[in-house]
Amino acid sequence: MSAMRVDAKVVMLGKESVGKTSLVERYVHHRFLVGPYQNTIGAAFVAKPIQVGEKVITLGIWDTAGSERYEAMSRIYYRGARAAIVCYGETHRKLPKFKVARSYCVLQHCKIYLCGTKNDLIEGDRSLRQIDYHDAQDFAEEIGAQHFETSSKTGSNVGEFHVAVFVPAEEPGVDLGQKKDSYFYSCCHNN
Repeated sequence: MSAMRVDAKVVMLGKESVGKTSLVERYVHHRFLVGPYQNTIGAAFVAKPIQVGEKVITLGIWDTAGSERYEAMSRIYYRGARAAIVCYGETHRKLPKFKVARSYCVLQHCKIYLCGTKNDLIEGDRSLRQIDYHDAQDFAEEIGAQHFETSSKTGSNVGEFHVAVFVPAEEPGVDLGQKKDSYFYSCCHNN
């Protein structure tokens, strides 16, 4: 049996309970699961084929654990990532500590995206917003990321977010046309 070829590796980063798994569920399976999620341990992997022009590209999406106790273990999942989606809950009190992810060599050439989650909660009650949109936008500019706010529950902006990340345009997100011989291109590889 041969392993599925992954053309672009994507990692989901962020603290626990910010909605990383829900975002993956909405994007991959077009659904929102109600009820408590089981915390991700280490990382969960999902392969998603997408059509880009004439090509079919297989995305390997790694949903990493957000709990601090898994932080050291999660670092191994970052290696070779073409994109890192750094999630934060708009109803949570703090933006992520990006220096943790950025400090690893394995992310130095990744395209970074900052994704606010749980937008449906603040649309219903603006007083629940804990992180100001402009503060998040400033943070995104500081770390060189594109910024989006999404709702996995309603699907709001999830499609637009993933199109910006995965579908090449004039300024592509993840360069899906760039192929490497290995299953997971390592951005730390020195040519």
